[in-house]
Order: sequence, then C-alpha cells, then structure tokens
Amino acid sequence: MSENQGARSDAERHLEESLASVREALSGLRYGNVSLTIHEGRVVQIDVTEKKRLKPN
Repeated sequence: MSENQGARSDAERHLEESLASVREALSGLRYGNVSLTIHEGRVVQIDVTEKKRLKPN
C-alpha cells in the first residue's frame, strides 16, 4: 500500500467514524441542534443542544 493510499484510507476511516458519531447524536434527539466543528477538514467536535418542550397548563 502506498503512502497516499494509507492517508486516503485514514481519511475515509475518520469520515466514517465522524458520520457514526453524528448519527448517534441525532438518534433520540427530537428538538434541538447538532453543531460540528471542523479543523483542517476533519470533524474535531460535535455539540448537541437538546430542547425540552413543556406542555402548556
């Protein structure tokens, strides 16, 4: 495997892991926000803000 292929598979692996993390953040979230922080083309942080809806009295 060449160095370029190794770097490509590392990037693909990171992308798959990032997508899995985003899916996990979205599962079960009914109301809220998911924010991604990208640094040098890679996901480095996922922020989830969940909002709770209260029923009116």
